[in-house]
Amino acid sequence: MQKKLSRVGHSLGLIIDKPILELLRIDQDTLLDISTDGEALIIRPVTAAEHAHRSRVRAAAERVADDHCEAFEKLSK
Repeated sequence: MQKKLSRVGHSLGLIIDKPILELLRIDQDTLLDISTDGEALIIRPVTAAEHAHRSRVRAAAERVADDHCEAFEKLSK
């Protein structure tokens, strides 16, 4: 399948046809992971488990940054 991008405000969007949405079980509320391998755009739904894991990792990283901000400042000099 070949598609063209559509203008969406100041950006461009890709319209995904309903059969593909149904096949992947995604809708407008589905969180998507968008990445590239350098040649192709890869779009895939993020599972609830992945989202929860990423949230925990992000929270842990923020705690480490907060708890050790003075050490990180010294290391950056």
